[in-house]
Amino acid sequence: MTMMDDYLARTPHSRALFERAIGSLPGGSTRTTVYTAPYPPYVDSGSGLWLRDVDGNEYRDFLGNYTSLILGHAHPVVVAAAEAQVRRGSAFAAPTETEVELAEEIRSRVPSVERLRFTSSGTEATMFAMRAARAFTGRSLVAKFERSYHGTHDGVMAGTPGVPDAMSGLVVELPWGDADGIEDALRGRLDELAAIIIEPVQGAGGVRPPEPGFLESLRDLADRTGALLIFDEIISFRVAPGGAQERFGVRPDLTTLGKIIGGGYPLAAFGGRADVMGMFDARRAGAISHGGTFNGSPVAAAAGLATLRQLTPDRYRHLDDLGERLRTRVAATIDREGLDARVTAVGSLFQIFSGSGATAFATGVAGGPTLFLALVLDGFYLAPRGMGAIPAIATATDIDDLSDAIGRALVALAEARVGEPATA
Repeated sequence: MTMMDDYLARTPHSRALFERAIGSLPGGSTRTTVYTAPYPPYVDSGSGLWLRDVDGNEYRDFLGNYTSLILGHAHPVVVAAAEAQVRRGSAFAAPTETEVELAEEIRSRVPSVERLRFTSSGTEATMFAMRAARAFTGRSLVAKFERSYHGTHDGVMAGTPGVPDAMSGLVVELPWGDADGIEDALRGRLDELAAIIIEPVQGAGGVRPPEPGFLESLRDLADRTGALLIFDEIISFRVAPGGAQERFGVRPDLTTLGKIIGGGYPLAAFGGRADVMGMFDARRAGAISHGGTFNGSPVAAAAGLATLRQLTPDRYRHLDDLGERLRTRVAATIDREGLDARVTAVGSLFQIFSGSGATAFATGVAGGPTLFLALVLDGFYLAPRGMGAIPAIATATDIDDLSDAIGRALVALAEARVGEPATA
């Protein structure tokens, strides 16, 4: 029996749901990133480290809704906070004390965030951070990096279907870690530059950390040109109490946050220098308009506040230890078996690459054996592209089990590639 045969035999209810879903939802869901061929498992429930699909299969979840569930599923403290708020009301056309408390908690962790605003998604957070930079500087050009992901608004999706060609003139792509290449890309346009936006640890780019001095060079470039430096920490905020900017010691002008700050609910934020964020102050004439029916959702704010208060320095040290344990064990297996694979990790974030030329952008569209499929069959859940995030509730035993499963999967994929026919 092949991997695919095994998967099909184990997931008949997921298959039936997929076939039903494609009648209403393009691709069978509302998120492109959760698709994998021939169809993804449809989840019924989650508790702690575990997921259960509609067929009763269980998986240890090392993705956590793309890094957002740092305490695992249905953590009792988070559930209690959200439930208590729901009983008081779930949404109001008015601010709440809970959103103030969450804002204060974030400010206490991230000194560069002097003022902030909440949104419902990371896409909105980066969109408003870029809008703020353009308004503050009076310039139009935003620079972002190759293989970056900053959401799905037009400002960061130039060149993709449905985005007007005119957007391409407002965004320039920079090469990661290449000072000369950055200078070349910006030559003649420095006086147009409103902002440089970067994930200080690239998520979709393969959990890629910055080379020594790279973030500092961007800080210097922004200072020299009068542009603003934006750190997109929607994923990387989990690598330290104050995010990647604390870990690497570089202070941006603006920061975007999401994922873990909502405790498993839709919540994101953008914030930074008080003078820049002051442009959103509704008390001033000509303030930037920023609406959103669920901005600062009290349920999400309560869940996020409960989550952050669980994330003590000791929890971060535990996560760092587990991340290094995973990286070391998987790298040792790759070396021992002579596999065409590699692993990267920063804190509790990691990425597995399998095969020559493999990138973190693999979406699982192609058929045949994949790392995702092999791990699902072994009882582990990662992103289709091989990215994962270790939750704070994981143990060393969980990490050892995952490392062994990754090793088995990589060996199985290597053996499958040996049997593939050569292509011209």
